[in-house]
Amino acid sequence: MQALSLTEPVNATTEDAIWHDWLRLQMTPMVGLQTQHKLITAFGSPSAVFTQTASVLHSYVSEEQAQSLLRIPDEWHAVCARTRQWLEQSLPGVEQAVWTWDHPMYPSSLRDIDDPPLVLFAQGQLHLPCLHAVAIVGSRNPTPQGAHNAKRFAHQLQQIGCCVVSGLAMGIDAAAHMGALERSLPDQCATVAVVGTGLDQVYPRQHHVLARQVALHGWLLSELPPGTPPLPHHFPRRNRLIAGLSQGVLVVEAALKSGSLITADMALAQGKEVFAIPGSIHSVLSRGCHLLLRQGAKLVESVQDVLEELPMFSHASIQIDNKPTLPLKDVHQQILLDALGHEPHNLEVLLIRTGLSLEAAMMGIQELSDAGKIAVMPGGLYQQLCD
Repeated sequence: MQALSLTEPVNATTEDAIWHDWLRLQMTPMVGLQTQHKLITAFGSPSAVFTQTASVLHSYVSEEQAQSLLRIPDEWHAVCARTRQWLEQSLPGVEQAVWTWDHPMYPSSLRDIDDPPLVLFAQGQLHLPCLHAVAIVGSRNPTPQGAHNAKRFAHQLQQIGCCVVSGLAMGIDAAAHMGALERSLPDQCATVAVVGTGLDQVYPRQHHVLARQVALHGWLLSELPPGTPPLPHHFPRRNRLIAGLSQGVLVVEAALKSGSLITADMALAQGKEVFAIPGSIHSVLSRGCHLLLRQGAKLVESVQDVLEELPMFSHASIQIDNKPTLPLKDVHQQILLDALGHEPHNLEVLLIRTGLSLEAAMMGIQELSDAGKIAVMPGGLYQQLCD
């Protein structure tokens, strides 16, 4: 390939050249996002930045940074080529785009955070609006009740016109996306997945089908160009985007040291509402939520508790169906539910508490599991799933 100029790679269309310059600035070593925006404010555009002399740039940045700005980043050519290839190989029924900070489709809510990315890569139903959004985040290894809560809250929020934002991770994130996708409303972005890889990859790999469903009914977003692998430091960084896209963040289950609390902290720093679902005082996964509650997060027991704090939904209400998924067939099932309460228990405890025979208890547990009223947990434990 012939040598490229400082401002425009070969074979680039005029539109390509625009995002090429933005991408080059975003990739420049030793120049952070806040400095990048400082330069944009000073010179008007990345292309204008690259036409400056070292002495002019040195008026705004250090000498080392000025020299870095005058050098093309090592991987820039390859990243531009991968991005063009990705744009040309979109999936049927799925739109793909590069949104620079000044692009009309760049989410306005992200422009207000301290360090918005200069470039966003977007995939999905990009013509569908995402006007009002709530993030749902939590543990990658939730309890069955936690996953059930995330899915239920997401579904109910989506049904009143709210876009559900999460991170496509295992556990609560996946449950939130699935809840939002369940009978999603037409002509509306159901859910946004903000990922920590390039959009030509899916992480975790088990979520290929889920990612495809998000792309067919919502958006996938990343600040990382195609070809970027799932590196650990990418995921805490993307949490600021999850918070930034949303009017509020709901934490379903979280340990004391978790990415969910990072997202909540970022939401608070951005002036957003933070909500938390309380749990058992004996559960490690409740401690993060309880810490947030002590710090002033709103305790949430229903979707209505979330809606009351968001001005755009202050007059909205939702009817919650508390009917069992399937009718209880006999008194044994009700006895088992009463014995379970709201804590997980093993079969031995249930036999002692109910006085049922092993056969009757196992039959009742199977029927309740089929009806979606209880879940089987690791270690031979059973837990009631509460609506």
